[in-house]
Amino acid sequence: MDRHGRVLGRHEFRRDAFAAWLVQLPAGMLVAMEACSGAHDWARRCLELGLQPRLMAAQFVTPFRKSQRSKNDRNDAEAIATAARQGNMRFVAIKTVEQQARLAWHRVREGYKSENLAVMNRLRGLLAEFGIVIAQSAPALKRALAQIVERIDLPGELLELLRDLREHWQTLQSRLQVCDARIEAHARADERCQRLRGLTGIGPLTADATVASVGEGGDFKNGRQMAAWLGPGAAAALQRRTATTGPHLAQWRVPAHATDPGRTQQRVAGL
Repeated sequence: MDRHGRVLGRHEFRRDAFAAWLVQLPAGMLVAMEACSGAHDWARRCLELGLQPRLMAAQFVTPFRKSQRSKNDRNDAEAIATAARQGNMRFVAIKTVEQQARLAWHRVREGYKSENLAVMNRLRGLLAEFGIVIAQSAPALKRALAQIVERIDLPGELLELLRDLREHWQTLQSRLQVCDARIEAHARADERCQRLRGLTGIGPLTADATVASVGEGGDFKNGRQMAAWLGPGAAAALQRRTATTGPHLAQWRVPAHATDPGRTQQRVAGL
């Protein structure tokens, strides 16, 4: 698409062919993409080739699709190209490999946490069918299981299943602890995380997820803009700390001319 919005050509590529096509583009060419899985990797490749990648959140591209009912690659590509030409478009900051690696620990931790809760509910549900009701807490379930698996009045097949589920639950808990320890180490080693943890209510999980998501914070004009990106709850919390926000933002080196990156589709757990 040229600067006037006219479509110059349409191509369909697989990954290898797309990578080869990027090499042929002249330096400085703008390449627009939705901020989805793999987009940050492609953006970094574009930077290495001297191109100008632009990532946009999917919700900012949707209004430019000609047909909302006919969603296909052709219409999506044209909508992305049209959206990227808007002067007031908010682009997503390109994450480094290090940022994505740190965020991977948070994403996997959230998966373990959801699975951990699912196994606990599964255990309580199975036991409730046999008239054994357990309080909704991990310590209560742990204490009850230690006694239940030794009971002789329950079917042997059920006890075997309960032991297997308990072992799976214990494995999930140990993996959660490994994730927490690694995230704690990240937060302890990063000076930016230490400054964030100086704020009331900010622990290692939130501090590390924030730093890994935002980086240097250069895509926000001010603290209010960052609060809007985080969400309503975080916005209210940051607005109540207006008096202390300035110094922290100054230490993060936020330039006055930066733009709001908008929300990415890869939300950070715990924020």
